[in-house]
Order: sequence, then structure tokens, then C-alpha cells
Amino acid sequence: MDPNGRKKRRGNPVHGWVVLDKPHGLGSTPMVSKVRWLFSAAKAGHAGTLDPLATGILPIALGEATKTVPFMMDAAKSYTFEITWGETRSTQDAEGEITRTSDVRPSELQIIAALAEFQGDIQQVPPKFSAIKIDGKRAYDLARAGEPVEIKSRPVRVDRFELTAVTQNTASFAVDCGKGTYIRSLARDLTAALGACGYVSVLRRTRVGPFTTAQSITLDELSLMCDVARVSEGLLSVSTALDDIPVLAVTEKDAIDLKHGRGIHAPPECLNHANVRAESDGVLIALCQPRDGILVPKRVFNM
Repeated sequence: MDPNGRKKRRGNPVHGWVVLDKPHGLGSTPMVSKVRWLFSAAKAGHAGTLDPLATGILPIALGEATKTVPFMMDAAKSYTFEITWGETRSTQDAEGEITRTSDVRPSELQIIAALAEFQGDIQQVPPKFSAIKIDGKRAYDLARAGEPVEIKSRPVRVDRFELTAVTQNTASFAVDCGKGTYIRSLARDLTAALGACGYVSVLRRTRVGPFTTAQSITLDELSLMCDVARVSEGLLSVSTALDDIPVLAVTEKDAIDLKHGRGIHAPPECLNHANVRAESDGVLIALCQPRDGILVPKRVFNM
């Protein structure tokens, strides 16, 4: 019930993924709310926050797709970004206050030489202005309140860190990385290694797992589809997020067993995988895990 005693609207049973191309200046949560409203969906969530100043891929899950969000949170990601030299800022991006200045402008060769240190399995300290929780509070809330923020370093993986363009006052990069990698921290540490001052002036996420800019849609495009009753064209299937997980076609009886939480027998080759996608007539039934020679449902889908 809402505050006026009226029954809350439950929303429609919409299931799938929207690969939103998030615009500059807007947060991830308002984007989820807007997409949920456009689809009149009962349930929605996103797979990985994007800073308001960042643009690019924000995968939004609707309905049963929310059960696959953990797979996207763990997925590899790709970014392009730009460092502007000359100023260090409190947030490591254009939003923060200037804390230091420098006339140092690293050369192309100096930048390329420094990049090797930040590739592979590395240790990284997340930015103070981040959503990480410290004693139950968000780091950015503590930082904005002027309280001391101490965040421990953590292991992350950077598969590619490439210089793509250089001007007198900027350098542009492309990064492929694993979960938990902060681009602002990469920029901060690279800048320090070069003995310069700099901040992230442009940041764009170009990939989250199987989702790329080629599949993305802007909020304006999605709104236009809604106006002409074609909004479903902006929706990808739930299983799109699970493309790298092997599929097992199951019988109707097996599908019923899985939906009731019961394990099923499966070909031996399925038991060699961490997860198996069970489908019946092309419909996603469950995500299963091998256990004692059978496949046990881990996530059951109701579509």
C-alpha cells in the first residue's frame, strides 16, 4: 500500500536486459528508475555503477534478468578515458577541487614506458570518493564530510592498458580489466608514476561482459520506441548475459524437476563446468551446478 492507502502498482512481468548508453551527468540509479518506468516493469536492477560524469554501457536487468546480475558484476569490462595534465583533483575527476598543480607534461614515450607497471595482476587502492563501504558508511560520504578515509589496497586485473592519443595537455587510453578495477585509481597512480598532476576528464565504458556499444541504446531512443509502442525492441533476452555458459536442452519432466528445486541427471560433459544453462524449447529454465554427479538448480527462472 502507498501512503494514501492505495494498492501499489505491481508492474508488468517484463524480463530481459537493456544495454543503456548512459549519458553524461546522470547517476546510475535514476537511469534504472527511468528504464523501469518506460517498460512498466515490476523489478529492475543494474550491473555495475557508472559515475555521473562517465558515459557508456550500463546494463539494466528487468524481471527475471535480475537473477543474472551477479554474473555481470563479475564480468570483464572495457573503458576509454582521457587524462588532462596540470591539475590534481580531490575526486580524481573533473568534479573535484584542485589540490595540486604542475607544469609537467609527460611525453608519449614516457607514458608508454610507465604503462607496463599497471598491467596484469596488480594491487590498487580505490578512490576515496567511491561507493566502497567503511564501517557501514560509503567512502564518498565520509570524504565529503571531511572525515579521514583509509581504504586498503586490493588485487585487480588489467589485461590491456593502451595509450591511444596524445595532445599537449591530454592523453587518451583504452583499458580492458576485471571486476573491481577503478579507472580513476589507474589514472591517479599512472600520473604519480610520471611525476605529474592530472585527472580523468573523459570516461566511457564500452563493454560489460557480452554487452558492447554495438548493442547499446540511448535513453532518448528508448523513449521514442516507447512512444510508438515498440519499446520491446530495446530489450535483450535474459540469457544474453549468460552467453559464455554451456547450454543443456532438457525435457519437460526435467524442467519441472528443476523448477521445484530437484536435481537432474545430465551428460558427463556437463559435469565438467562450473555452471550449466538448462533450457527447454529455447526457454531458460535454470542455472545449474554439478554436485555428486547430477545438476542442481542454483537459480530458477519463471518466464
